[in-house]
Amino acid sequence: MCIYLLNLIDYISGQLIKTIFIKNYIPKQKMKTKYFLLFLLLACIGGSNVKAQYVLQDAYPTLTFANITDAALAPDASNRLFVVTQRGRIYVLNMSTTPPTSKLFLDISGRVSPSGSETGLLGLSFHPSYVTNGYFFVDFTNTPSGGSLTSYVVRYQVSPSNPDSAMASSEQIFLTQVQPYSNHNGGKVEFGPDGYLYIGFGDGGSGGDPQGNGQNRATWLGKLLRIDVNTPSGGNQYSIPPSNPYFGSSQYKQEIFCYGMRNPWKFSFDLPTGRLWCADVGQSAREEVDIIVSGGNYGWNVMEGNICYSPSSGCDTSGKIRPIMDYGRSDCSSITGGYVVRSSSQLPLLEGQYVFGDYGTRKVFAINYNGSTATSTLLLTAGTAISSWAVDKSKNIYACTYGTSGKLLKLVDTRVGVEGLGNIIPDQFYLLQNYPNPFNPSTKITFALPQSGNVTLAVYDNSGKIVQTLVNNENMSSGTYTKDFNAVNLSSGVYYYKLVTNSFSETKKMLLVK
Repeated sequence: MCIYLLNLIDYISGQLIKTIFIKNYIPKQKMKTKYFLLFLLLACIGGSNVKAQYVLQDAYPTLTFANITDAALAPDASNRLFVVTQRGRIYVLNMSTTPPTSKLFLDISGRVSPSGSETGLLGLSFHPSYVTNGYFFVDFTNTPSGGSLTSYVVRYQVSPSNPDSAMASSEQIFLTQVQPYSNHNGGKVEFGPDGYLYIGFGDGGSGGDPQGNGQNRATWLGKLLRIDVNTPSGGNQYSIPPSNPYFGSSQYKQEIFCYGMRNPWKFSFDLPTGRLWCADVGQSAREEVDIIVSGGNYGWNVMEGNICYSPSSGCDTSGKIRPIMDYGRSDCSSITGGYVVRSSSQLPLLEGQYVFGDYGTRKVFAINYNGSTATSTLLLTAGTAISSWAVDKSKNIYACTYGTSGKLLKLVDTRVGVEGLGNIIPDQFYLLQNYPNPFNPSTKITFALPQSGNVTLAVYDNSGKIVQTLVNNENMSSGTYTKDFNAVNLSSGVYYYKLVTNSFSETKKMLLVK
């Protein structure tokens, strides 16, 4: 109930603006309704979270992968997900075939030395120009003969003759970092919307950050780094982006983007907002979710989440960026960062929310963040440990599980059907984001009716003029419907589609790009 009210209140707030645009007036009844819903929402505060509606569905029952540590979607037209396993193998999963197929993409098991759950092959990210250059980057740990445990950030290249096979011989080392302990190695690598490569390193391990690496900007440990992999410089395979906070510094490591991290195991970008989300694994009391900014100090080991760590009270909190949300050990004991939901047909009520899980408690949460305040909702408790998350071509979200028979589990809302929208009768109205979006020249618009009634679905241009009516005051039964919108005769730009029933109205925007 509370989830529904939050989304409905948000809808009404946005609808008031859209009403001004289309109708040039604000109905008084909507204002009354909004305050009534706010009253109901207050009654929900302190109550239990709604969670039974969400489940993790085994997306590929015939496929298992030993100890999944990461997964990434190929940045091309194919619907291929690349599954990273701890012992040094990457598999390519073709999600468009029936049944789906899995092939070995890269085997560097001879270069990887996993010992425990935080070492091994840990991260994968495709170069933004992968379609043309075939480059991708990984992060793994290895212990050279007679040497110390070391993290490697390495570039490989796909075979020019086989898109489902990479060349192990193409290895090019970009970074190495000696690890003092076998935990807190981070391991996530991810290209940002700026084209730079972001790299996560933990504080070096043990407990409590005994070397003080989190606050020491003369080391890469306990940091997120950012480098330009396209321009070698100064004897390195990379250069320092001029916008890095310590560019040109002789005192601090110029690769540093932010610091004060304990173990940023997984992070991700939300492209529509540009926000960088990071889940930082805690010590013994708090797990946290951060919005990362350039030069930010996220507190460790002075602070753990929102509380003092060293010293345990009266610590210096000045200049420390607080997490947008932190959790006690009963909720999270080893947080696993995820993704912001965008245009997933399976998760309509989670649109714009950050979904993540926990390796220890196996709980899955969603955070609704408006830029200043955040609210958290428990979605479900999984039956297995969640080590990473993935997103497919259709923007659906998958939990990756850790174990000898690791799985890809699709997060779905049971109210719109585990296998899709289908003919499931919903328990409330939905107007989903069109797919694809942006589109050219056609797209699909899906809506759900919990009860029969007259329905109108129309598309408006930026001036508020109707350009096409997809449903014209038609009496429709309860159920889920999808309508095709063809804009072949329209110009590029922003358009709006509006669903109106006897008791429900909502407007969403879409982008036509020709």
